[in-house]
Amino acid sequence: MLSLSHFNRQTIKGDIFGALTSTIVALPFALAFGVTSGAGASAGIYCAILTGLFASLFGGTNQQISGPNTGLTVAMVAILTSFVAQSPDNGIAAAFTVVSLAGLFQMLFGIFKLGKYFILVSYPVISGFTSGIGVLIILSQLEPLFGHSLADLSLSVSTLTSTNTLLGLACLAILFLWPQKYSRVVPASIIAVAGATIFYVFSGAEMPVVGAISSELPSFSLPIWDSALASEMIKSALLIATLSTLDSLMTSLTVDSITNELHDSDQELVGQGIGNIVAGLFGALPGGGATMRTVTNLRAGGTTPLSGILHAIFILAIVLWAGEYTAYIPVAVLAAILTHVGISIIDWNFLKRLHQVPLFSAGLMLSTLVMSVAFDLVTAVLVGVFL
Repeated sequence: MLSLSHFNRQTIKGDIFGALTSTIVALPFALAFGVTSGAGASAGIYCAILTGLFASLFGGTNQQISGPNTGLTVAMVAILTSFVAQSPDNGIAAAFTVVSLAGLFQMLFGIFKLGKYFILVSYPVISGFTSGIGVLIILSQLEPLFGHSLADLSLSVSTLTSTNTLLGLACLAILFLWPQKYSRVVPASIIAVAGATIFYVFSGAEMPVVGAISSELPSFSLPIWDSALASEMIKSALLIATLSTLDSLMTSLTVDSITNELHDSDQELVGQGIGNIVAGLFGALPGGGATMRTVTNLRAGGTTPLSGILHAIFILAIVLWAGEYTAYIPVAVLAAILTHVGISIIDWNFLKRLHQVPLFSAGLMLSTLVMSVAFDLVTAVLVGVFL
């Protein structure tokens, strides 16, 4: 949790550089997650701003950078789709009420000191769960990348040679081939977004674009309770709370391993919970600790919660002053970024060692993966943890 001791000359320079660097990394992902969720790019951007700010102010991990991530976005897509189908009038509002309710559950997890129990989930369950999320995110990006949904997808010459597809595949190649040593200076995602935007502006090609983000701040909306969706709202809120908690605490453990410090799990959950409560009230996606962005902040010099606060402020400044320019960013490059994320979070190391691990562990991982894709994330987690 932020205190006056965090403001000192010895750390503020590193916090500023850490915040700037993590902002550069976070922006393309916030846009991509927002667009993919169906709630719009601004929902991802303001998730990064709101959860990043409040989790840093009230959390228990000094260098934590919070924002939208893969698992939470996949869950939010399913929640929005289901709620709108069942209640066209209140579905969207109910979905964002779920985000705030999830934040309340997270706060309760922290208040009742349950943080230490979440990190006891067995590795095969986490591996299968995250790999399932990776498969789901890849499947969700087929349509923006190739212009066809999975049911209608036919990899014909015309599909593979369309300008949109070629641009997306070129961006995907950049993300995989960009040298690691250069990523520390300019992330591959920024190169891909900049290159795709320049191509779109000067080529005159017709393709889907993100659209401008309004310079107006998001409006406040009171939570609603739809009795017809009551059970699903509670179930979905518990899912969001659990996903955010796992992401945040796993990131906190990563920070501990790098810094040789100890985070406060329960305080972290309180901070993340407050962030998600506020995010839901302003129509933003749910967020949690983001490992890559947090490690980027740490390696660039961020050492205190001030880096997370500045990260949120920098993103807000960019949106208010340059949000209109997102109208020139092709959706294909965001699809490429998320496809790369999906491929990267599949636990390939575990899959390659399946023949070496005990049969029960292998079966637990694969069953959790299959249930995540074939059924839903809640079923996968519950069955996996029970087993």
